[in-house]
Amino acid sequence: MSAKILLISPYHGGSHRAWATGYQQYSQHQVQLLTLPARFWKWRMHGGAVTLARQYLAENPRPDLILATDMLNVTTFLALTRPGVPLHLYMHENQLTYPLPANSHSGPMRRQKGERDLHYAFINYASMLAADHVHFNSAYHRHTFLAELPRFLRHFPEYNELDTVAELAARSSVLPVGLDLARLAPPATPVPPAGAPLILWNQRWEYDKNPAGFFHALYTIAAEGIPFRLALCGENFRRHPTEFNTALTRLRDQICHVGYANEADYRHLLHEAAITISTAHHEFFGISILEAIACHTFPILPHRLSYPELIPPPFHHRCLYENQGGLLQRLRWALANPAGAATIATQLAQTVTRFDWATLAPVYDTTLIQMAG
Repeated sequence: MSAKILLISPYHGGSHRAWATGYQQYSQHQVQLLTLPARFWKWRMHGGAVTLARQYLAENPRPDLILATDMLNVTTFLALTRPGVPLHLYMHENQLTYPLPANSHSGPMRRQKGERDLHYAFINYASMLAADHVHFNSAYHRHTFLAELPRFLRHFPEYNELDTVAELAARSSVLPVGLDLARLAPPATPVPPAGAPLILWNQRWEYDKNPAGFFHALYTIAAEGIPFRLALCGENFRRHPTEFNTALTRLRDQICHVGYANEADYRHLLHEAAITISTAHHEFFGISILEAIACHTFPILPHRLSYPELIPPPFHHRCLYENQGGLLQRLRWALANPAGAATIATQLAQTVTRFDWATLAPVYDTTLIQMAG
């Protein structure tokens, strides 16, 4: 039986938008989007609920269930709309365990001098309490949030509400992000090899992805005379880590692409790339890494964060590293053994199908409606 689901996305861009439109496209239910543009994230968490509540009342969508992202202040939205239907909260990220920048003068927390503004964490917390159910995008995300929540609540002088941690754990679960793998199908004309192996960076140009660790590894192998090419794509902003500017000079002979890639160019780079690397300090899921793996790119990833969930255990030894030395060891191996790395990449690509929307959308459909009932 088809249901009407209203999906609320206050910061509708990047991975949030891809997730929302992907589920809308593949769901058997009628999924309607209620969104705001992806800018001014702090104001979205404050005022977005007011604007979206006004739109909700004007449009009167009469859903059977509401699915909202973590950028919505659920308490404000429910108070203003009183929809009378279950509301599920989807946690792409959270403001409690998002890592703080080493440099207090840069990054998204520069206005509070690099310190965490606990008010945004409280919006997440109160929204979870108000929701009927909470879905995290990975087991790692769920575990780290629930583990940190008691320390957060102890900041307050009395009535710490520590019992709510167990309550939230009981009504939270994991729903991975879906991928539109059909969008990543190889080009009709195969991508021919073009010289040295291509290393791909397809993550955001942000401090939490630790570009310093990434470029340090590349400077090392370049100094050793190991040939490679480098594509630096991924979403980037006017303010980005200075490591990218330095790399554009130091690795200018290896770089073949710089900047955000359009759909066609991105797909071409994914299928041409031999290796993708993450040095991230923060990753609650890992869409860009999974996209590269789906296109038969060999991954070299930290043995932490969400990555052990993405990579099946038989491949951990070859693909996951513990420290910078382990990263370099795996990178040297992959560059020296392209056939072996390609074989592993082909095997890993088959494991990514479990994240395809064609597989996950029915899981979402059943889970949401069963819990709503």
